[in-house]
Amino acid sequence: MKKFRTFLLSIFFILSFEKISFSKNTPESFADLAEKLMPSVVNISTTTIITTQNNPFPFQFPPGSPFEDMFKEFGTPQERKSSALGSGFIIDEKGIVVTNNHVIQDAEDIIIRVNGDKEYKAKVIGSDPLSDIAVLQLDTKEKFKPVKFGDSDKARIGDWVIAIGNPFGLGGTVTSGIISARNRSIGLTRYEDYIQTDASINSGNSGGPLFDMNGDVIGINTAILGRSGSIGIGFSIPANSAKIVIDQLIEFGETKRGWLGVRIQDVTKEIADIEKLDEPRGALVASVAQNSPSDKAGVKAGDIILEFDGQRIQEMKELPIIVARTKVGKKVNVKIWRNKNEILKTITLGRLETSEDFKVAEKKKTVEELKVEDLKISVRKITSEDIKNRNLPNQTSGLVITKIENDSPLINTIEVNSIILEAQKKKIRDIDDLNQAIKQVLNSNQKTILLVIYNSQNQRRYIGVKLD
Repeated sequence: MKKFRTFLLSIFFILSFEKISFSKNTPESFADLAEKLMPSVVNISTTTIITTQNNPFPFQFPPGSPFEDMFKEFGTPQERKSSALGSGFIIDEKGIVVTNNHVIQDAEDIIIRVNGDKEYKAKVIGSDPLSDIAVLQLDTKEKFKPVKFGDSDKARIGDWVIAIGNPFGLGGTVTSGIISARNRSIGLTRYEDYIQTDASINSGNSGGPLFDMNGDVIGINTAILGRSGSIGIGFSIPANSAKIVIDQLIEFGETKRGWLGVRIQDVTKEIADIEKLDEPRGALVASVAQNSPSDKAGVKAGDIILEFDGQRIQEMKELPIIVARTKVGKKVNVKIWRNKNEILKTITLGRLETSEDFKVAEKKKTVEELKVEDLKISVRKITSEDIKNRNLPNQTSGLVITKIENDSPLINTIEVNSIILEAQKKKIRDIDDLNQAIKQVLNSNQKTILLVIYNSQNQRRYIGVKLD
């Protein structure tokens, strides 16, 4: 009987040990961790200052009239501010701050509040729209408390995380949750490998850090699902991917991504069967850019890339992310499936940003023309070439008018090549902004929309347009 009792106790202790080993209790409190980290998380406010000139006369001069410039000095100049909010975090005691590119894009002034009270001006060290990351420098000689990056590859689904940020302008807000999923792609940027979390993330959290329980940054909070706010699904850029971009922006002021020079597609089950591949995996080369690193190494259309620099490619979307992380000029071994055999190629990586493929893609992306039905005009987004050629302020955003129909309400008011900067006193960044402003006017009793434009002579003008 005594032996039996000893046996039962042994089983009990073994089961108890296993239970303790394979489960972790919910943290009793995040207070100590939050208190330690909050001084390193900042609130970001971006401002665009718009100067207007009141017309002292009860009439307007026609566009291009010489009297317009002659009498404008009689007006009273007025300034107003267009502001936006976001979050960020300090990674160096000298005041280097990381945030999202979309938080500071087109900003004329950037003000950063540290620890809830002190405010500093900041300048942009470098930004990268492709990964939606920006690095800022506080304009001060003071020392700050930085946070460090953790290893986001070790973050597991179910791990506890906390987010700290500036949602809806309510600075110093801490929320907690778990990692809900890994390797998410939601169609926002070219390189997506998001960490999904159910920690509450709302408007204003963009650019803020996602911390693990060691207080290390494992992600940059970037997107939420749903316009109304947090519904338990938020997305963060993994720290390991972000850190490569951040280091390049600090060192060079720009990114230097690896480039293979191939267009790729998924390997379907049917293609795997035809090629006698053991399973659908890898990236199928659809075409090879002439004189690209892959072309020079002998890669051909129809090849299936199975492994890059020692890393197995299971899905097609993994390859661009891995290549982009790899140093420009590095010689890498690439394992390829061709004619039902594995072969090895050595490729010296080029730089994506200087490749013809990238330049053509960027050019195509910027010349798309869209029709604004209610105004009966066609527009396209302003490009860096427009800004350079027309000698406009660097942060100018808006829509270039490419066509005005004969029955347009703008036909006798605005010329082709004018740039729509604002509608209803709101900055216009894309056609959705303009259509939204038009819709608000059409749903009101006023039926008149106020536009701010640069005319074809780059003169800033306010135009009131009656809508049907």
